[in-house]
Amino acid sequence: MCFTTDDSNRLFDRNRGILGIKLQSCTMIVKCLPFSLIPRCNCFSWTVLRVLRISPLGFDRNFTMSIEETDEYQCACLPDFNCLEGQNYCNTTRGVGCFSVKERTDTGVFVRKGCGYDNKKHLMNCQGKRDNVWTRGPDLAIRCCSHQFCNFDNDPELKATKVEEELPINMYMVMAVLVPIGVLIIAVVIVFFVFRHLQKQRPESQENLRVREELLPQEYGGIRVTQVGDSTLQELIDESCTSGSGSGLPFLVQATVARSISLIECIGKGRYGSVWRGRYHDENLAVKIFSSRDEASWLRETEIYNTCLLRHEGILGYYASDMTSRNSCTQLWLIMHYHENGSLYDYLQSTTLDHEEMLRLCHSAAAGIVHLHTEIVGNHGKPAIAHRDIKSKNILVKGNGTCCIGDLGLAVTHTQENNKIDLGRNNKVGTKRYMAPELLDETLNPEYFEAFKQVDVYAFGLVMWEIARRCVAEGMVDDYKPPFWDVVPSDPSFDDMKKVVVIDQQRPAIPNRWSADPILLLMSKVIQECWTCNPKARLTILRIKKTLNQLLNQPQCKKVKDTNKC
Repeated sequence: MCFTTDDSNRLFDRNRGILGIKLQSCTMIVKCLPFSLIPRCNCFSWTVLRVLRISPLGFDRNFTMSIEETDEYQCACLPDFNCLEGQNYCNTTRGVGCFSVKERTDTGVFVRKGCGYDNKKHLMNCQGKRDNVWTRGPDLAIRCCSHQFCNFDNDPELKATKVEEELPINMYMVMAVLVPIGVLIIAVVIVFFVFRHLQKQRPESQENLRVREELLPQEYGGIRVTQVGDSTLQELIDESCTSGSGSGLPFLVQATVARSISLIECIGKGRYGSVWRGRYHDENLAVKIFSSRDEASWLRETEIYNTCLLRHEGILGYYASDMTSRNSCTQLWLIMHYHENGSLYDYLQSTTLDHEEMLRLCHSAAAGIVHLHTEIVGNHGKPAIAHRDIKSKNILVKGNGTCCIGDLGLAVTHTQENNKIDLGRNNKVGTKRYMAPELLDETLNPEYFEAFKQVDVYAFGLVMWEIARRCVAEGMVDDYKPPFWDVVPSDPSFDDMKKVVVIDQQRPAIPNRWSADPILLLMSKVIQECWTCNPKARLTILRIKKTLNQLLNQPQCKKVKDTNKC
């Protein structure tokens, strides 16, 4: 018995499907039932319905029904994927199905849609399922389905990539620039600290160069010009801005001064180098040129001259220090005030003195040493300084007949705050002829700063002896001679001086004529109290200065001056 489509409503309802009616087994062909009548049926074009073994009383327990999906339906289709001509869909059968593919490439994300035409290949691509979504890595996703236009707007989703891969191209460019810069900065920092570490391990000569740089800190304005006495770079001072503390000019001035100096003539030579008269803007100045092997002395003297509050009329005026190159040779310059009279050593050989001139030379030199030995406590104080190389060649004579102390290359400093003695990095010792007994017999305590001051007093006693010999008294005067000229050679050795001073306990002879002159007699007593063997029994330099000042102001000195004019 066959049914037509008009009888379909009698065969099916929305809930039960086939009605329980008496039918004879048969096979029939009907048109597609409405979607509302057959759940989960999307309007098949044709349906083959086979009903088996139906009894008049109703459905047999062995009743079976199957729907063979052999009808055609449509899938959404993109161009170039077998679309119907002029259409955006294609036809397929339910046994094959539709597909939608999303793929990510270097140029972007692409979507492909169409129909499967080979059932076996389609099921293989869909991993055996007609309704399935699967991915092949992060860049490919496939959706398979088997309904009318099931691939129209239901595309598969790609897996999310890593954050780095989602960054835009310009971000990669930024990172490509910033990462090398960051690595370079880190490398520079590492090199800097390695260099600083190596600096501490350098030889002494290289360490001295570092100390030289430390002598020019910004907070002190670098190397400074000092106005002392009657010789100044007035034009330079007028054209430049000072620090306001009275210490001198900033470091920039020093750099220009060194390049503007013309060396005129050599005026002296010593163990550390030579001294030249130079010209700067029509003004004379002294340039002490050190050899490279005496760099430590140059550094130490530069450091001492840059000590705060060192400026004093009894200390040689200081302009600047510089390391320059002349004739392919490195030269270390110390630029000082120029004094035409030269050193006390040179001055005494050509000049005789009266009492007042003698006392003025001694008193002014003592005043300079007092300033060195005195510590000034304060926020910007001055440490106590011991010269350690007092001699007539290291004392300059000014045009007004007073002295100033120079050559501070061996100076030692001390502050009470930390009780630290700074000997510097110069291992050289003072002039052997002027060495105190405790230096010659090596009993000096280097941890006791007063011992260095007592050494200066001993040497200054010898200098006063040199000055007093050139004083005219009763019409008589002695030729200039250095201390111990009659018992040691012109360049005595350490052992020579030790034998004379320590073992034989000899001192320079006091001329008999001094006993007949009251001023020279008092001078002889002061001198002998300076060079006693016991350092603690020596006068302090301050006591010497006061005694000389009293002698200088005595009416007797004035009277002697009037009657004994040189």
